[in-house]
Amino acid sequence: MDIALLLFWSTSILSLSHNAEGSLFSIREATVHDIRIALDHNRLTSRELVEFYLKEIRRLNPVLNGVIEVNPDALHLAHKADQDRKAKKPGSMTGLAGVPILLKDNIATKDKLNTTAGSYALLGSVVPQDAGVVKKLRRAGAIILGKASMTEWAAARSSGMPNGWNARRGQSVVSC
Repeated sequence: MDIALLLFWSTSILSLSHNAEGSLFSIREATVHDIRIALDHNRLTSRELVEFYLKEIRRLNPVLNGVIEVNPDALHLAHKADQDRKAKKPGSMTGLAGVPILLKDNIATKDKLNTTAGSYALLGSVVPQDAGVVKKLRRAGAIILGKASMTEWAAARSSGMPNGWNARRGQSVVSC
């Protein structure tokens, strides 16, 4: 097998890319610092990163039930982050700018995502504003990728509720 083809195959299939220092890193294992370096040195785009995580959610969520819902605007937000970085807009090349994150489903977001604490009772309700932490994350440029599963109502309704269970997603895989 041609060495160039082998290298292409391994970097594509194993989600490996070069970081700014030229060494290999795995997106799957990358820290925020690794991602920041890759974004800032045009070795990775926010869109590629969001696409990677959306693919992982589609692949793993049927088994793990770890994500209640994904942000339908995530790819648009990633594209905007890439455009801002390309234009070198202030704040577009620092911290969490263009980095996707998941929030627990009891953290309010004033967007297309629901905030339900895992309960159908709150499905479709409208929060008055982003939670304080969400405001800070958005100001830092983070992309809200979606809502992570949690024990319904944070187990406040019953001490006997199974850890990781909620009506919206069912039982998620939890580690003890």
